[in-house]
Amino acid sequence: MSGSGLRALRAGLAVALVVPVAVAGPTVSAGPATVGGAAVALAGAAPAGFTQQVVFAGLTRPTKLAFAPDGRVFVAEKSGLIKVFRGLADPVATVFADLRTQVYDYKDLGLIGLTLAPTFPDDPWVYVSYSYDGVIGGSAPTYRDTCPAAGSCVSSARISRLRADGDAMTGTEHVLVHDWCTQIESHSVGDLAFGRDGALYATGGDGASGTFVDYGQTGNPVNPCGDPPGPVGAALAPPSAEGGALRSQDLRTPDDPTGLSGTFIRINPVTGAALPDNPLAHSADPNARRILAYGLRNPYRWTFHPDSGEVWFGDVGWRDHEEIDRLAHPGGPPPNYGWPCYEGNVKQGGYRVARLGLCDSLYSAPPDAVTPPYYSYSHSQQVATGDGCPAGGSSPSGLAFYPATGGGYPAGYRGALFFADYARRCVWLMRAGSDGLPDPTSVQPFSSAAGGVVDLQIGPERDLYLVDLTGGTVRRFHFDAADQPPRAVVRATPEEGNAPLEVLFDGSASTDADPGDILRHEWDFTGDGSFDATGVTASHTYRSTGTYSARLRVTDLAGRSDTATIQIRVGTSAPRPVITSPLGTAKWSVGQQITFSGRATEAGGAPVPADRLEWQLINRHCPTVDNCHTHTVQHWTGVAAGAFVAPDHEYPSYLELTLTATGSGGLSASTTTRLDPRWTRLNMVSNPSGLEVNVDGVSYTTPAAVKVVVGATTTMSAPGPQSAGVAEFVFDNWSNGGAQTQVVIAPPAATTYTATFATAPGCRDSAGYTCTSVVGAAYQPADQAVLPLTGDDARTPVDLPFPVLFYGRRYERAWVSTNGFLSFQDPGLPGAINAGLPDAGLPNAAVHPFWDDLVVRADSSVRSAVRGSAPNREFVVEWRDVYLYGSSTAKISFQLSLAESGRITFNYAGLTGTSLRELGSGATVGIEDGTGGVALAYSVNHAVLVDGRAVVFNPPPDR
Repeated sequence: MSGSGLRALRAGLAVALVVPVAVAGPTVSAGPATVGGAAVALAGAAPAGFTQQVVFAGLTRPTKLAFAPDGRVFVAEKSGLIKVFRGLADPVATVFADLRTQVYDYKDLGLIGLTLAPTFPDDPWVYVSYSYDGVIGGSAPTYRDTCPAAGSCVSSARISRLRADGDAMTGTEHVLVHDWCTQIESHSVGDLAFGRDGALYATGGDGASGTFVDYGQTGNPVNPCGDPPGPVGAALAPPSAEGGALRSQDLRTPDDPTGLSGTFIRINPVTGAALPDNPLAHSADPNARRILAYGLRNPYRWTFHPDSGEVWFGDVGWRDHEEIDRLAHPGGPPPNYGWPCYEGNVKQGGYRVARLGLCDSLYSAPPDAVTPPYYSYSHSQQVATGDGCPAGGSSPSGLAFYPATGGGYPAGYRGALFFADYARRCVWLMRAGSDGLPDPTSVQPFSSAAGGVVDLQIGPERDLYLVDLTGGTVRRFHFDAADQPPRAVVRATPEEGNAPLEVLFDGSASTDADPGDILRHEWDFTGDGSFDATGVTASHTYRSTGTYSARLRVTDLAGRSDTATIQIRVGTSAPRPVITSPLGTAKWSVGQQITFSGRATEAGGAPVPADRLEWQLINRHCPTVDNCHTHTVQHWTGVAAGAFVAPDHEYPSYLELTLTATGSGGLSASTTTRLDPRWTRLNMVSNPSGLEVNVDGVSYTTPAAVKVVVGATTTMSAPGPQSAGVAEFVFDNWSNGGAQTQVVIAPPAATTYTATFATAPGCRDSAGYTCTSVVGAAYQPADQAVLPLTGDDARTPVDLPFPVLFYGRRYERAWVSTNGFLSFQDPGLPGAINAGLPDAGLPNAAVHPFWDDLVVRADSSVRSAVRGSAPNREFVVEWRDVYLYGSSTAKISFQLSLAESGRITFNYAGLTGTSLRELGSGATVGIEDGTGGVALAYSVNHAVLVDGRAVVFNPPPDR
């Protein structure tokens, strides 16, 4: 959905959902819902026979759903509120617990997990997992749901249990585990649930950046979590760094205390301690004893297989791949799922090139050291053909197995795995294979209208439920192929006016797809949950000022129902909110403090007081133009003004600031301002050109221009060794100084960063010749003689001033070609078309400083000179200002030097880089013996040549 479309929908929902909304029971809302009297279709909501039904509405950023055995339904909200409904037919929630003081509700952090004791309410405990607004062992609130310095607000996470007394929490929170140091506001604690063994299981993320390659090198102070090998304030760097995303590999470093980031744990639900039959129960480290699996990035949602007890994780990926991971043996040796060294089935590019010891050692370990994903999909691909879900951004956000027996879904759904993606707003189905496991080849679309789905659950009647964070609803998918549900449509005349207001209601447009079905119409005029009248039409007189949600329920002969709601405004209308600052034209940089203010007026001009104003700031991240997903940043209630710090996020992204005002009659309206970032270009260059650099986990071939938000924390790496053709290069230096992998803060203006490489040692052929490069070699012209070479495709013989030993033979004569090579045997042919080495075709016994199709024009020449004295003489041939064939302007200079010692040197000048051909993209650079069977190629058709960098070939020592 486009940004403007999303804003329009959000504005409509704000009007409809901030007032009390009465929703009927399990068979409610089978067709399109109505918002403010207008039908809202759920396109692509489910396959034929399924209906997507709104069960609970009017929630504020719900995150998790839990069904109690006694019929009650608990819903967690991101802010820290836990609400309870008496049942699926209960439209009004009661606040069970308010943890908002403890919960750090900022960006992706908040109240994430919720589950109930297996024998609840006899065992009256409610369990939660949430981000804590403070450090491990500290007090809350520390930041009060904000962060004054982006990337430097260290927080933590908890697993706790709360005692229930009826529909309310009683007593104090009992903290079971307090861990998961989090520096970046993401990937904190995940989900939790009880196993069949009565143990409590939970996951946690790596607490690291989702924007740059994070090994604990940033923050103020740096390394704020005190990750090894240094304490808080110690500068971490490759290869020894173990912070940031590498916390997920902490179990592999037993010499220091183990954290729980990126792990799956099993604990005693009363004490929080590891259970004595855990696989690492013998460890002296209390956290290591808890761990059943590690190497996860952000296992936000996971589930048990209902039959086998296996654990299945939805692990949120980073740059390229999303994973569904399988833990087949929860009680066995803890498997390592590889993050951050691996993503999907491949090495993660950004962490690979950073040359981190924990990753390098994992790469050299046996293949079974890392457990690959059971199923993975890339950001660029469709998950299932024709699923209608946008590619680009991706984020697994829910898993649920459909029971193998029972339930009302068709037989093909038995034992299948449902999985959801928050960024793509979709749900898919992976059917069970012949072995009972989900079959990755059977993935098919289930719903392309899942909203901001953050949880999937199988309900007590074995229907699939989802929690929609952004829409504020809990919905379910119900199947009935025999009897289709009706569709409720309501009209009201008038919809607003002064009291007393008589309104005529008409439900005659309601329909049922089953021929001959008769509908029963029931009317709830005030939205209080009770029905006041029956009949296709009805009337009601409203005598008090206010906003009312009038509801029509239609029921067919089989008992299937649908509802439609319309708002009646009596003596009032929606207020008019205005954001006075910042203006939509304002641009922001990471870390910039932005102040905001606004106001609202009633229809009569009276101001809406500040305590009826609410603000929400979201970050819209757009991996592709047509696929943006939402990161909630902050929200404020009861204020007319405030301030926030612009978040650190990758480009392209933008902020949306929404002001919602609620008038005296209860009606709300919203207005939104879009705030775009300042962005800049990082021009990534390598010397020689055409090599790889990595920026924030993405690999680029130089030269490349990378767009980033001004002020963004950015990592850049110059990986090495790396190959270009057959030449191998190692990192030498960055133009701005600093380490091979380093952090830069994106500057306001476009900036060029050049990574300089040198030839890697070890360039060798079977005859013992080796090659290397020398940076800063002086280019000395050869001015003693001008060879009789002009035009195109010419050659001439030269007598050598001393015998030259080359591949075991001594030569006293050679032939020089206008096409950039010298041969100790008459090549016979002009050799205009270069070839790879070795090549049995002519020329052989040749040295090739720049073998390409070249032209010697009037202002060009080929020259020679003899330097030094015996036994250290050198014979030099220089091609000066020769032209590349086909170009009237591109010309270069280069030379070769043959030493009495047998050393051969190539050097270059005038390589401007205006054409990649000047740098060698069409040239062969190397040497070859007289048979064409042995050769040493520095490069073939790669733009790797640089002014002042000599390529040196040394003969074997025993020559």
